[in-house]
Amino acid sequence: MRQTEFSFVLLTWFDTCQRNLPWRSTKTPYFIWLSEVILQQTQVSQGTPYFLKFQSKYPTVFDLAAADEQDVLKTWEGLGYYSRARNLHKTAIEVAHNHNGIFPNTAVALQKLPGIGPYTASAIASICYDESIAAVDGNAYRVLSRFFGIDLAINQSEGIKYFKLLAQDLVPFERAGDYNQAVMEFGALVCTPKAPQCSSCPINEKCVALRSNSVSSLPFKIKKSAIKKRYFNYLLPLDATHHTRLKKRTGNGIWRHLYEFPLIESNELLGYQALSKSVKENTDFDRFNDLILINIDPIVHKLTHQHIFANFWIVHLDQLEDDFVHFSEVDQYPMPQLIVTFLKNFRNQIK
Repeated sequence: MRQTEFSFVLLTWFDTCQRNLPWRSTKTPYFIWLSEVILQQTQVSQGTPYFLKFQSKYPTVFDLAAADEQDVLKTWEGLGYYSRARNLHKTAIEVAHNHNGIFPNTAVALQKLPGIGPYTASAIASICYDESIAAVDGNAYRVLSRFFGIDLAINQSEGIKYFKLLAQDLVPFERAGDYNQAVMEFGALVCTPKAPQCSSCPINEKCVALRSNSVSSLPFKIKKSAIKKRYFNYLLPLDATHHTRLKKRTGNGIWRHLYEFPLIESNELLGYQALSKSVKENTDFDRFNDLILINIDPIVHKLTHQHIFANFWIVHLDQLEDDFVHFSEVDQYPMPQLIVTFLKNFRNQIK
């Protein structure tokens, strides 16, 4: 199949089979940018409510720029990778204050904005400004590697460079944005990671992976290093008037600028005796009345490079001296999904 034919078939398929998604009815760069950043984190079904929430809460880039970062993080809560939410806010401020609310119209210029990488820049430039440039995401890697039978690792420089050149050769000079969306949509609906719809695929006759029975092994990735395990012992201080304490995370680690309960990290989850000793030595809760484990089984939160095992303990105190917040108000603070999940499942046990 010639390259022009490949593009034509996918565009024809897209014209009749694309989903009706809220960002498909516009070419406004602000909304396309929002959708692309959100969909880097999650599937369309889960990301759509977040897009609609941001669209309603911050209808223009000026509204997002004027928002408090804490409010943006709270709106983003549950999507993970909170550095992207912070970059979202920084980009809005940059566009609003230094570009008069107008996003740059080329992929090269767009990449100068905080948190906008080659893929997102290419998607915005092609969809909104008709720039003939390929947007290469996971769906594109999968579709191209299978159709052309390419077994180069997509997470190493040689493979990344090869696929970017191939993808660029396939982009038509007209309807580049629709073509990029067609590849993404095709990868999401037909050429899926598992159980692809090969029998109904409009390009199956020329698919190298289907002919060679290698669909399940492509795209190829080099296995990454082992997952790190971390053990979090969260302390939920609670005094007689139901006040507790939250702490804002700082530094460059995970969940920066999000709020959490006081934390003791250890080499393993601590039992009552070991935790009691650590609380007395490392916190100002040394005169606690009791420690009560809330969750019987550890809560496991899986991130890309680490798995977190967490226990939550109520620390009963007569009174919190300072830095306290009423427990009924903790939901107002942006928190990691691990703590959001805990509160959702165990709130009624916190007394």
